[in-house]
Amino acid sequence: MVRISAVFIAFCMVLIAGSLGVVLYLRFGFTGAESALVALCLLTALAVYNAISARQRDRSEVSDQVSDIARGSADLARQVAELGRRVGAMESRVDTALERAMTTAQPLASEIEELSRLVKQLADSVAAHDAALAEVRSNDRPSRLAAAEPMPPAAAVSPAASAVLPPMPAAASLAPPMRGERKVAAFGGLDKDSIIAFIGAAIESQRIELYLQPIVTLPQRKVRYYEAMSRLKAGNGEIVAAADFLPYAEAGSLLPKLDDLSVLRCVQVVRRLLVKNRDIGLFCNLASASLTGGGFPQLLEFLDANRAIASSLVFEFPQSAVRAMGPIEHESLAALAERGFRFSMDNLSDLRVDPRELTERGFRFIKAPAMLLLNRVSAASTDIHPADLSDLLGRFGIDLIAERIESESTVVDLLDYDVRFGQGFLFSPPRPVRAEALHGLAGDSGGAEPAKAEPAKGDLARGNPAEQDRRQVAAAASETAATVQSGVLAQFARAGGRG
Repeated sequence: MVRISAVFIAFCMVLIAGSLGVVLYLRFGFTGAESALVALCLLTALAVYNAISARQRDRSEVSDQVSDIARGSADLARQVAELGRRVGAMESRVDTALERAMTTAQPLASEIEELSRLVKQLADSVAAHDAALAEVRSNDRPSRLAAAEPMPPAAAVSPAASAVLPPMPAAASLAPPMRGERKVAAFGGLDKDSIIAFIGAAIESQRIELYLQPIVTLPQRKVRYYEAMSRLKAGNGEIVAAADFLPYAEAGSLLPKLDDLSVLRCVQVVRRLLVKNRDIGLFCNLASASLTGGGFPQLLEFLDANRAIASSLVFEFPQSAVRAMGPIEHESLAALAERGFRFSMDNLSDLRVDPRELTERGFRFIKAPAMLLLNRVSAASTDIHPADLSDLLGRFGIDLIAERIESESTVVDLLDYDVRFGQGFLFSPPRPVRAEALHGLAGDSGGAEPAKAEPAKGDLARGNPAEQDRRQVAAAASETAATVQSGVLAQFARAGGRG
C-alpha cells in the first residue's frame, strides 16, 4: 500500500511539472528548453517538499511509538515492583508459618519418640511373657496347649463349617484335638514293612480321618479357608499325625491311594461348606506321586466332573516337591489348572521363590512359617526382605499365608509385614470332620481311589449331592447351632476377661 501511494504521488508531481512546462511553452511563448527547465525545477521542488513532509510524518509516528513504549515500560515497572512486594510479603508469611510449625512439631516429635519407646518396652514385655508361657507349656503335652489358650470367636467356627465340624466345647471340657499326634507309639515294635502294611490296611478300611484347621484373615480373624489334614486312627484309638506316617506311606507307594481318598473326602466337605457360604475354600494336600502315577487320569476325570467347585478347592504341594517337579508333573498341573483348580505351596524352608513362574503354573497361595517371615529361624539368603514379600507376591496375584502362629506378638509383627492371612494354634487347632459329614463316603466309596468309588463319584460328578447327605447336613447343622453359638460366646467372654 505504501509503495502504491508513493508511485501515485510521484506520478502526480510529474504530471504537474509537465503541465506547467506545456503551459509556458504554448501560452507564454517560452522555448522548449526553458519550459523543460522550469518543469524540472518544479518537479525537484515538489520532490524535496514530499521528502521533508514524509520525514516529519515518520518522526511524529516514531515519537508517538516511543511515548507509548515509555508509558508501557512505566506500567511494567510498577507491576514488577508490586510483584516484588507481594513475593516479599509471601516469603515473610512462609517463614513465619515454618517457625510456627517447627515450634508446634517439636513437642509432638518428643511425644512420638516417647510413645515409640513405650511401645518398644511393651513389645519386649509381651515377648518375654510369651517366652515364659512357652517355656511353661513345653513341659506339658502338645494337646493341652490348644486347650489352655482361649480361641478367638472369629476363628473358632464359621457358619459354613457347622455342618462338618463338631461344636466347640467350653475351655474346661475341651478335649485334646490330636491325642497322641506327636507319638508313634501306635506302631509299637512293628518293623518298616509291617507299618506300611498297617497304613495300607488303614487306607482300605478308611481309618484315615480328616481334620480341618481354619485360615483366617488378619487382623479381622474371619475364617476364609480351611486346610484338610489326614490323621491315622490307630488300633488303640490314638491319632497319628501325617508327619509320622507319611514317610512310611511314601516308602510303600501308598501316597496316590491316600490322596485319592483325601480328594474324594475334600470334594464332599467342600460341597457341604458351600451350602451356607459360597466364599469359603478348602486346601487339600497332594503328593507329586499322585501327578505321575497311573491313577492320575482317573483322578483328573473325577475332578473334571466336579469342576463346578474348582474355585473353592486348592491343591497344596510342599516347596521341595515343587522344586523337584519335572515335565510330567508340570503337564499334570496344567491339566488341573485348565479345569479351574488353583495351587498352593507350603513347608517353605527359605524365601527364594519366583512369583512369575509360580503364577504361570497356577499357584495362587504361598504358606510360609511365621518364624521364617520374621527372621527368627535360620534360613538361606534371599534377594528380598521378608517385609516386602507380601507386596511382591500380590503384584503377581499370589496371597501370602503365615502359618504356625502361636502368639499374639507374632500377629502384631506380621501385620507390619502386610500379611493378610494367618493359620496356627492361636486361632484354632485342627479339628476332626463330623462323622455324619463323611457318612456318604464310608457307605458308598468302598475304597480309596476315585475310580473305584463309582456310586459316590457318579453322585458328585452330576453336581448334586445325595438327598440323604443333604438331610444329614441339615440335621447336623440344626442340632449343633445352639451349642456352637454358646461355645463361641463363652470363648469370646473368656478372651475379653483375659484382655
